[in-house]
Amino acid sequence: MNFPLYIAKRYLFSKSSNNTINIITLIAAIGVIIGTLALFIVLSGFSGLRAFSIGFLDTSDPDIKITSIKGKSFLISDTIKSHLDEQNGIASYSKVIEERAFFEFNKKTHIAYIKGVDTNFTKVTRIDSTVYVGTWLDPQIPAGSIVGNGISNLLSVGVFDFLEPLKIYVPKPGKGYAINPKNAFNQIETQPIGVFALTEEMDKKFTFISLELAQTLLNYAPNQISSIELKVTNLDNREQIIEDLKSKLGTNFKIETREQLNAIFYKMLNTENLASYLIFTLILIIALFNVIGAIIMMILDKKDNLKTLYNLGATIKDIKRVFILQGFLLSVFGLIIGLSLGVILVLLQKKYQLFMITQHLAYPVEFTFQNLFTVILTILILGFISSKIASSRISKKLVE
Repeated sequence: MNFPLYIAKRYLFSKSSNNTINIITLIAAIGVIIGTLALFIVLSGFSGLRAFSIGFLDTSDPDIKITSIKGKSFLISDTIKSHLDEQNGIASYSKVIEERAFFEFNKKTHIAYIKGVDTNFTKVTRIDSTVYVGTWLDPQIPAGSIVGNGISNLLSVGVFDFLEPLKIYVPKPGKGYAINPKNAFNQIETQPIGVFALTEEMDKKFTFISLELAQTLLNYAPNQISSIELKVTNLDNREQIIEDLKSKLGTNFKIETREQLNAIFYKMLNTENLASYLIFTLILIIALFNVIGAIIMMILDKKDNLKTLYNLGATIKDIKRVFILQGFLLSVFGLIIGLSLGVILVLLQKKYQLFMITQHLAYPVEFTFQNLFTVILTILILGFISSKIASSRISKKLVE
């Protein structure tokens, strides 16, 4: 057996005659265990929140969105349709109109967005699954509308309330001032048939109506739309599909992925994850000062033994390696216990929902090997550095 490793194991697992050394070593081990446990749980929690938040985006946003570079709308020609129909990898696509509008219901008002969608929209996104009252848009109810939960609360909108329509206004296009304010807006009356709930922001932002109704409100031509939203059969092929579409559609169109549409949101998630990792790594570094202290106390306690080892032929480098390995083994010991407890807690939370945010919503966690390897690598590196710092106290003067 390697001589420094053998001595290091003996020093680590055998009790010292000085009870204070034993207590300090135990405190150091507990510090590593708690630090490892906290770091893994925090990273797993942020992974869970990331997956939870991205799940909302997967429900509401398309895999690919095509918009016009110039202007709010464009004409979808037969050529564009043929390019989309012939493109491999596209599962479905939907024509969409999106515009800011003024809403009025029973003398209450709100400014939000209309989103006119065709019948293919539910094949591109899963927004229809978020309707918790009423039903999704029905071609047999051409004036139907689906309002967000936030808009429903602000305007006190119910579903199938035939006594009062939901009125939607948009300014008429043109220049100059309108002499008669009543003639300055286009108006439609819709019948709320459903309420959806997804996120607080989206619930206050959108009301869904049929594409034809949106075209009527905005005085659009039958083939005039704001965007085309696409669902792909395989996300791994999405970049190739985008490249093909760019070459076919030309430079007049902007093609964006879901991640690009929500770039700020993704950046915020990544920043929060990095910040939490750095904060808890700093806490872990403070905890590993206990390891440095424990090793230094052990060096002082074993000073006579070190002299004996030196006289028997052990070099200063060998003696330093003894305490580097001892500190490293102490860190590994704390890592194994802390990480085991962390993995057990994360798996229990996923299966049994031990900790709840609300009565019906468990705190989301996600077990990933990336988090596992991140914690292992962090502890091993910091543990080695701590041991190296502590062992630097050993010099020839100390053992002579």
